[in-house]
Amino acid sequence: MEIKNKSIALLIDAENISPSYIEIIIDEANKYGTINYRRVYGDWTTPQLNPWKTKISEFGLTPVQQYAYTFGKNSSDFTLIIDAMDILYSGKVNSFCIVSSDSDFTKLVTRLREDNMFVFGMGESKTPISLVNSCETFAYLDKMLKGTPKEEVIEVEIKETKKKAAKTITTNVSSITPLRRIKQELTNIINANIEDDGWAYWSLIAQLLQKKFPGFHPRNYGDNTRILQFFEKMSEFEVKKEATVSYIRNKK
Repeated sequence: MEIKNKSIALLIDAENISPSYIEIIIDEANKYGTINYRRVYGDWTTPQLNPWKTKISEFGLTPVQQYAYTFGKNSSDFTLIIDAMDILYSGKVNSFCIVSSDSDFTKLVTRLREDNMFVFGMGESKTPISLVNSCETFAYLDKMLKGTPKEEVIEVEIKETKKKAAKTITTNVSSITPLRRIKQELTNIINANIEDDGWAYWSLIAQLLQKKFPGFHPRNYGDNTRILQFFEKMSEFEVKKEATVSYIRNKK
């Protein structure tokens, strides 16, 4: 990815994100420009956040304290949202990176984009699709860390009163879009944008696909390659390159 010239406010929900991701978070944010704010939010009086404390000085983070006034509620939500709006009105940045898997930040992302901010997100694959799709682009940290992803599942116990027995079913809790849908939508996008010679400009197709699926990346499906190379391997698509321009079309 080409490094972009953006000034970024990096806001991390420490109560929702593991400190094991911090190096990935910083590296990914640096691809978009310069990180002007590096703030991490949580109730630092609780032992649960102790693992984060060793990362604060190492990565130049500014810890922001928020006491948990309501039991069972992520205390960092309120302060992070207020800080984001203060930073927005200061006019010192043109981009925000919200790092959380909490859907409560969906409205914040929408509000920032209303003011023409570039907002990209990071979180785990359990992140609700509402937050993923509200961002310009979204990176799944657990897929970036593991390299070879496995589907996240939860076991739900259902009691059958008639049989007086319990059985277990497996439910997919990942917000990652199934690859079959990605391929279906890519086929449609190509068909809608082909030139007279039957080929479509890859740069345009890539932009439209990213807008449709902000969280899409080949690594989500176990292949950490460039997006064009990812689709080039598939039997449904054909790619050609002429000088610096790439094209794609659906195979008949």
